[in-house]
Amino acid sequence: MPKDVIIACDFAGKEETLAFLDRFEEEQLFVKVGMELYYAVGPEIIREIKKRNHKIFLDLKLHDIPNTVGKAMKALSKLDIDMCNLHAAGASKMMRAALEGLTGEDGKRPLLIAVTQLTSTDQETMQNEILIDRPLDEVIIAYAQNAKEAGLDGVVCSPLESGIVHTACGKEFLTVTPGVRFADSEKGDQSRVTTPSRARELGSDYIVVGRPITAAADPVAAYRRCTAEFLG
Repeated sequence: MPKDVIIACDFAGKEETLAFLDRFEEEQLFVKVGMELYYAVGPEIIREIKKRNHKIFLDLKLHDIPNTVGKAMKALSKLDIDMCNLHAAGASKMMRAALEGLTGEDGKRPLLIAVTQLTSTDQETMQNEILIDRPLDEVIIAYAQNAKEAGLDGVVCSPLESGIVHTACGKEFLTVTPGVRFADSEKGDQSRVTTPSRARELGSDYIVVGRPITAAADPVAAYRRCTAEFLG
């Protein structure tokens, strides 16, 4: 199974993003385009990144009624992306509609993964604000199983939960894990975090790393350090 480091390009605009990517002359990257960048620039940023031969995880976390999500995914299917996502909390019918919308007439589609719980969410927040009165691990396993049954390729979860997801859903079911920081980095607004090497040990298939790379004095060196630690 492929493993890779996905760089979260959470920049405010096109120029800043492309200037960052142009620093990587030797690497073919896997980058995440999230809401901030996509809403600011639109599909143009996808085309510009693809010109540089990088892979793209379009991180828009769709969550709406099944019909709306299905049509939105049909629109996204026309972009040259490699991975996209939605919220597992939208339930099985929504996930199946998304999968149908994303799949082309030739049967091809990007990877589709479901967000279980945001890595900024802890047990207390989930119980007191989201009003889910079950253990966090139990909720994540249930959401992952729903995603697998709906035909999705994997889930977004904390690296700390990769093991339980693989145990419940199998090793081929992907775990894409944000909340990864170097041992000497700040946690930022993440609650459930770990290091690249620990994420590897826990079974993460992809790790998503933003500020420890994008805000580093030498982003290329930081990226290479991250891949060395994660890929071993």
